[in-house]
Amino acid sequence: MAVEKEIIQTDNAPAAIGTYSQAVKVGKTVYISGQIPLVPSTMELVSEDFVTQAHQVFKNLAAVVNAAGGDLQDIAKLNISLIDLANFSHINSVMAEYFTEPYPARAAVGVRQLPKDVAIEVEAILIVE
Repeated sequence: MAVEKEIIQTDNAPAAIGTYSQAVKVGKTVYISGQIPLVPSTMELVSEDFVTQAHQVFKNLAAVVNAAGGDLQDIAKLNISLIDLANFSHINSVMAEYFTEPYPARAAVGVRQLPKDVAIEVEAILIVE
């Protein structure tokens, strides 16, 4: 028996640049693919500045979350990939502008490289009604 999956897609977030969907809903759980700091209308990097990139990532994430019928506060888990862990404190500051307590569970890891040579990528697990 195949699992029933609903594909979530919005033009308000960057289009997939590979063989994946922006998000997939299974039951009340939405698995959101990694969002990078591309401007949806141009598919170009928003800026070289890390904080600007982080804000764009959360704007893109919010667009997918909204398309799935949720809110950022409904995110249960975030996975954040950073090419420079020196930006760890910056990501905490940026997140504080998008989330309130109780915060989602989170992992932040340093990686060597990300798609399109961006500085940050964020994926999420969202719970919706």
